[in-house]
Amino acid sequence: METEIRSLGEPGFVGDDSVLPFEVDGLDVRGRAVQLGPMIDAILGRHAYPEPVARLLAEAIALTVLLGTSLKFEGKLIIQTKGDGPVDLLVADFSTPGDVRAYARFDQELVEAARQAGMTSPAELLGNGVLAFTIDQGAYMQRYQGIVEMKGESLEAMAETYFRQSEQIPTLVRLSVAELFDRDEDGNPRHSWRAGGIVVQFLPQAPDRMRLPDLPGGDAPDGGEEHIPEDDDAWEEAKALVGTVEPGELTDPEVGAERLLFRLFHERGARVYTPVQVFDRCSCSRERLGEVLNGFTAEEIADSVEDGVITVQCEFCSTAYRFDPVEFGA
Repeated sequence: METEIRSLGEPGFVGDDSVLPFEVDGLDVRGRAVQLGPMIDAILGRHAYPEPVARLLAEAIALTVLLGTSLKFEGKLIIQTKGDGPVDLLVADFSTPGDVRAYARFDQELVEAARQAGMTSPAELLGNGVLAFTIDQGAYMQRYQGIVEMKGESLEAMAETYFRQSEQIPTLVRLSVAELFDRDEDGNPRHSWRAGGIVVQFLPQAPDRMRLPDLPGGDAPDGGEEHIPEDDDAWEEAKALVGTVEPGELTDPEVGAERLLFRLFHERGARVYTPVQVFDRCSCSRERLGEVLNGFTAEEIADSVEDGVITVQCEFCSTAYRFDPVEFGA
């Protein structure tokens, strides 16, 4: 990331599909804010997901770009859920410097039943399972993966649990998704998706100020109350300020990331850094898929042939690649 620093209120709005890093010295917090427009609309539009699934995946994408753009090296961040609910798999994949792809796997009938029953919260759609954060630094570096149970009613709460248990960093996450209906220049009905989010972390210079309360140890005296230390005053103030954010502010292009940050933190000396643009860009290719097929047995190749060709469709971008079986010795 470039080191250019600007004070909030200076000319030049970030706009859609750019993550805006910021820092608030007066509260010892750092974070990132984003509004996603054409990029997320393209990802969701090509799959025609049911509305509850699209909203859930949009939140996962917003969370992934907020965290992925903080990587200081060439690599990849993958956020994945795996559960026993109607949406049994979510994958959002960020590759530096700004490539994003994502998809959801779900049971159509179960999702429709959940929608009719009004049970479409993230917890109800995902069910019981795990949330995994994977950082891949390339072929010659070991992958890092943090896994937590999916606890909480929202994807926000699940992410905060991850940072509490795996990273020991006080973290606030706010995510929002909007479905827009309007008309184009010719008066025809038009539908589009937007998403937005903000991540704020408490990172004071003194490590003891960042200390989180220990998880219950089970050794408290019978009948005694567990002592939970109070949060740092600066972090309490930051949480109170972020708590005033309305979901619509995170997605409204008339507000924008910079205006939102100005409203929240200008009295505390907030600064913003050079934004990081993100793109709807898949890493699939004919060459990579061909390498996978080269590893198939002759029987597997034969079973993959339909109407004289082998067709492989990317789950992320829906691009279909067609191969002649002769390429693989069939």
